[in-house]
Amino acid sequence: MTKISPMATDSGREHDYLPAAGRDALLPFYDVMTAALGVGRLHSALLTHSGLADGQRMLEIGCGTGKLSIQAKRTWPTVEVVGMDPDPLALARAARKAKNLTGIRFDRGYSQALPYPDACFDRVLSALMLHHLDPEAKIATAAEISRVLRPGGSLILADFAGDLASGVHGFLAHRVMKSGHLQDNRGDAIPQLLTAAGLEVVALPVRYHRVMGAIACYRATRPAV
Repeated sequence: MTKISPMATDSGREHDYLPAAGRDALLPFYDVMTAALGVGRLHSALLTHSGLADGQRMLEIGCGTGKLSIQAKRTWPTVEVVGMDPDPLALARAARKAKNLTGIRFDRGYSQALPYPDACFDRVLSALMLHHLDPEAKIATAAEISRVLRPGGSLILADFAGDLASGVHGFLAHRVMKSGHLQDNRGDAIPQLLTAAGLEVVALPVRYHRVMGAIACYRATRPAV
């Protein structure tokens, strides 16, 4: 049975987070919208790069309605999967979608204060979440990811690239850039952020999409002891 943390039943309308679909009222359309944007292909690429193996533990931060976490569980049935997000409505939807799966749960929480013990995950995945955070929250998030990774474990992260030539940015990326959310993704900002948290960073191939634009991907590994 899929589990969801008790906190995830809160239905308050005033948020200290960005709802999965931007607004609560749009949540029923979230999966359709992300599918149309090609997010599923990005998820598949992240899982390919993850190197997950049977029996490992995986955390997805900013899991939204759980599509990536559920795909990971179906690909590796013996992997224990935890999806975490601050949006209780999205988490409730994720739990309903995964109700027939075992070894997967959805927790409410914030990436800058992960509610998990040290060195408890083999992989952490993050897809198009980092740019939502302010600079202080990004630093705290990177430190928390490093803390919960086991030695030799890795973060696989994808987010909008912040400073490639304007011609490669899709419609969605242009909107995000105008909002100012990509200021901290420019240049080597993401690798530097992760390196400062004690992770060893490798850039993965940049992906291009006509709507989302350029998506930068990284593997960041906690050094083995």
